[in-house]
Amino acid sequence: MSKEVVAKIKIELVAGQASPAPPVGTSLGPHNVNIMDFVRKFNEKTNKMEEGLIVPVIISVFKDKSFSFVLKTPPASFLLKKAAGIAKGSGAPNKEKVGKVTRKQVEEIARLKLADLNAYDLEAAAKIIEGTARNMGLEIISE
Repeated sequence: MSKEVVAKIKIELVAGQASPAPPVGTSLGPHNVNIMDFVRKFNEKTNKMEEGLIVPVIISVFKDKSFSFVLKTPPASFLLKKAAGIAKGSGAPNKEKVGKVTRKQVEEIARLKLADLNAYDLEAAAKIIEGTARNMGLEIISE
């Protein structure tokens, strides 16, 4: 029989660099979860990932204070900023463009994010990523 889930917590952490400090401690503390156990397991799973990569994680806390977690793919905005080589998106994306990404880069990001997107095929996923890029003030160019 499956355990009863009492909470689902969503946080974004840097791969391999989780610590008991906020946001981990403040998210798991109220549920009496062993914070160091989570930190150790998260860092083990993510230490082979690229340094500085932001990883969304969904933690399911059970009634007996145990937990399980699922790692998701990095946010599209993070991947787009990395591909364009910019620090942040535009404050006025319709007027001010801050960088460029190629259609090939958009497709690579869509392929990576396909499992986490609400899309059935790569073409639909690429359109979602293109929309995110436009909202960040990025120009999509064909090579």
